Amino acid sequence: MALKNFVEELKWRGMIHDVMPETEEHLMEQMRSAYIGFDPTADSLHIGNLVPIMMLAFFQRCGHKPVALVGGATGMIGDPSGKSSERNLLNEETLRHNQECVRAQLSQFLDFSSGEDNEAVMVNNYDWMKEFSFLGFIRDVGKHITVNYMMAKDSVRNRISGDDTEGMSFTEFTYQLVQGYDFLHLYNHQNCTLQMGGSDQWGNITTGTELIRRIGGGKGYALTCPLITKSDGSKFGKSEGGNVWLDAKRTSPYKFYQYWLNTSDEDAEKYIKIFTFLDKPTIDGLIAEHREAPHMRLLQKRLAQEVTITVHDETEYENAVKASEILFGRSTSDDLKSLDEATFLDVFDGVPQMDIPSAEIENGLDIIAALAEKSGFLKSNGEARRALKENSISVNKEKVAEDYVIGKNDLINNKFVLLQRGKKNYFILTIT
Repeated sequence: MALKNFVEELKWRGMIHDVMPETEEHLMEQMRSAYIGFDPTADSLHIGNLVPIMMLAFFQRCGHKPVALVGGATGMIGDPSGKSSERNLLNEETLRHNQECVRAQLSQFLDFSSGEDNEAVMVNNYDWMKEFSFLGFIRDVGKHITVNYMMAKDSVRNRISGDDTEGMSFTEFTYQLVQGYDFLHLYNHQNCTLQMGGSDQWGNITTGTELIRRIGGGKGYALTCPLITKSDGSKFGKSEGGNVWLDAKRTSPYKFYQYWLNTSDEDAEKYIKIFTFLDKPTIDGLIAEHREAPHMRLLQKRLAQEVTITVHDETEYENAVKASEILFGRSTSDDLKSLDEATFLDVFDGVPQMDIPSAEIENGLDIIAALAEKSGFLKSNGEARRALKENSISVNKEKVAEDYVIGKNDLINNKFVLLQRGKKNYFILTIT
């Protein structure tokens, strides 16, 4: 594969914060290996991890070899960068399980199996750190880095001089040495000459380059990207329900799609460069088209499409679009019944519900009783009759009359019936 200019690729995408001098020239000489570390303390990555994932993906597409490091050892310690407290420490079995889950998610972005020279590899720093004794580590690694050097790092200084009354444990203080040794190990065993990460990792990364210089007698390079924020100042990657996960069991493809679809215009212009593989002319054209008619939200729709297909697949994307149109477009009872339970509940998140015994449905539930007495959706039988005469009541998105009886054929996922008055008032009967 012909080499492309990786640094230039990241520059136009707005993905460079700091880069060590001569990195660009180093990468243009021949195929190089670079690594980024991932925290294995959960069995899924979330969209906050997408920036480093995309950095590795662009690196591979520019002809280089990406190394994804799962921090099994460092995950047992905790990284002080930007955090006020230590992580929970996990056992080896849990970390190995999480590693396999992370690998499966990374394979959506990286080629691990083509046999090409630049196919991605995954490593776990626990595999080389577990053999170290404490005395061996401080003798062979610790003596090469002074406490003064370590104390000067922002990640350490901020924790010690900040408002955190608990301070920093020795375990966390040594984190940069462990991460630095990772870089040295990969330099020696994977010919890895570049470490990348978020801008908060610059101190840890440069400790690695220092170890390569002092112990390995070589030269390592460093490149970081900006920490991504939203235009309103809130943290990227968070929703009202917490993290937006890549695992469909944790965050449904519908909610995942909605997160990107609801991006502001300003953020969409930034995100489409960072989180998609679209080239510059395509993105420039989309931005220009969007600015001509922002109400069409073309940028948000394309962003949501690209990211959802990459993380999930085309079918999940199409299902998410279909689910989105249920609230805002014309849809049928069959459309509703095609939704799985999780997506149905996500689409109608916050809609009031009432439990109805299954016997009521088996015997047939009169629509007036369903609207008023049994659910409380409408205040009285009289109000229910008036609404029915006005033709404003729907069951599962289809208009019904006063003589309608709800039966088992109306059940969505054998469990739900969707009542609706007008365009926006919904109520769910949950059959128990």
